[in-house]
Amino acid sequence: MKIVFNRKDISEAVAPLMCAVSGRSTKPALEGILIEAQEGQKCVMTTFDEEKGMRITVSADVEETGSFIINAQKFVQTLRVMEGDYVTLTVDENMKACISSGKSNHKMNALAGELYPEIPRLVTSDGFVVGEAILKDMLSKVMYAMAANDERPVLNGCYFRVTEGELLTVSCDSFKLAKCSVKTDIENKNEDGSALRFSFIIPTKTVLELFKLLRDDERGEVRIYMTRKNIVFNIGELTFFSRLIEGQYIDFDRIILNTHRITAVANREAIIAALERAALVTEEKIERNVRAHVKLLFEGGLLKISAVSTMGSTYDEVDIEHTGDDLLIAFKNRFLTDSLRASNAERVKISLTSALTSINIEPEIADENREELFMLLPVRMKE
Repeated sequence: MKIVFNRKDISEAVAPLMCAVSGRSTKPALEGILIEAQEGQKCVMTTFDEEKGMRITVSADVEETGSFIINAQKFVQTLRVMEGDYVTLTVDENMKACISSGKSNHKMNALAGELYPEIPRLVTSDGFVVGEAILKDMLSKVMYAMAANDERPVLNGCYFRVTEGELLTVSCDSFKLAKCSVKTDIENKNEDGSALRFSFIIPTKTVLELFKLLRDDERGEVRIYMTRKNIVFNIGELTFFSRLIEGQYIDFDRIILNTHRITAVANREAIIAALERAALVTEEKIERNVRAHVKLLFEGGLLKISAVSTMGSTYDEVDIEHTGDDLLIAFKNRFLTDSLRASNAERVKISLTSALTSINIEPEIADENREELFMLLPVRMKE
């Protein structure tokens, strides 16, 4: 195999591939990039860690076709230190790879492409197309509430429900819950002509990587295809694929309380600013652990925010529009701050009932085409 790449092009292509390279695996092939040199000006590169994978097609001058596996970390490090405008990759019959650029060359071992594990089907008969910016915005509102190591596997990811003209995303980690629903144009790609009716759970790690790949381009589109166990995202020249989490998601509509007796409307940024000042007391910056909770007293037209710990104390006031009884309630500061940051509304409505009951955070002004709700459990205050 012999391929000549533009060094800038290959460096940009390899960067996103690294998200699906296995760090420490008993299978050496998973630590590498599968490089398939095809006839003409096309080279296909794939990485796969058996949970998620990435495939990209790179323009190149293919002088000899072939399929080989090159260690991803060594390949990236070598490209980084090369200085020429073009990079030539050759692999001989002894499985020795040589990367050369200008007067420099570097050699390493390669593996036969046949040793690469089987990847999921990347072309299916079921799928849909959604706006790239819309999908990224929705993920930004719910991904903070995903669990990572919950004993209930379904919580270790983001739940999606797709119907004609509407996309819903939900995440929950037992302490906080985020829900975002948007009415938008969704192109049906089901080959049998059936209506859109999908529900699936994407793992947390996949969602985090997907968010990095998405752009804010209002004209961009993401083509999404799926099977019972896997999902495929086509984003421009990139193909990103992942396994799905199997199981029935929690009944989130039953968990969310809609009968709160107390409401407070306030400027979102003003509350966040006060909580950030309180974080100087509640957060241990070195160990990044919560050391104390933050107390919120809803009293009259004021929200009084205070915290006390071994590091000191803090007090702040924020003007609010308050209906219902006065209430003192406490939260983990970081969880409350994350819930408020997930919204981009100028003013938010906070709905409460008691010091031990979950609260809802929503935009003050409802949007008929979009629903956002952020739920958070309080902490029990010490006497």
